[in-house]
Amino acid sequence: MPKLKLLARACRTPVLGRVWVLFLAISCATTGQAGEPRNLGWSDLVPTVAMGANPFEALDFRQKNDLAKLYRIEVKEADTANDFARTQALEIRTRLEVGGLDPDWLFSERERMMDEHTRQFSAPNQEVLDTTVRMPGYILPLEMEGALAVEFLLVPTVGACIHTPPPAANQLIHVRYPQGYPLRGMYDPVWIVGELQAERQLELVTYSDGQRSVESTYVMTAATVEQYR
Repeated sequence: MPKLKLLARACRTPVLGRVWVLFLAISCATTGQAGEPRNLGWSDLVPTVAMGANPFEALDFRQKNDLAKLYRIEVKEADTANDFARTQALEIRTRLEVGGLDPDWLFSERERMMDEHTRQFSAPNQEVLDTTVRMPGYILPLEMEGALAVEFLLVPTVGACIHTPPPAANQLIHVRYPQGYPLRGMYDPVWIVGELQAERQLELVTYSDGQRSVESTYVMTAATVEQYR
């Protein structure tokens, strides 16, 4: 039925009928959009982490150096430090406290900052999990069946993990694609569609000069893998 005739018929229906027609139209439109994947960029994979203040910025070089020595002796070498080291630690602690610093509080702040850093660069963004997404990236193959990549890392930049240090763990997606994608070369640019899940993976990536362990935060069994255009 032509669109114009459908609209004309709707105008001649009672009010209840017009409301029903409108409801059906909205429902159809919503249903059509529900199956479409959500387009994501790599920044969308990073969770929002509230970073607290950095109390170490106000310290001078000697204070930072003293704290580092004290932490090594009292924390890292707590069970193995000799008497000389323990005496040195006591002197350092006294010097810091006379200067108005609380070493134990600063140690706890160090742990807090490390936890925040880990969450920012390793934790998944809960808002993108369990949703069908569409992501661009480059294929770094992990497993091949002939010329087909059936398992790979999707990375944000050319050379990631091999020619440059690996990106943060939440900037890597471990992708399984059983039907296989025909690679045109190393770091093939593609679009992938699938449901993102959070699962920590550690892969041993082989490259020309050796091997490197690479950690990823996300996994996906891809529904489609297409050449980037």
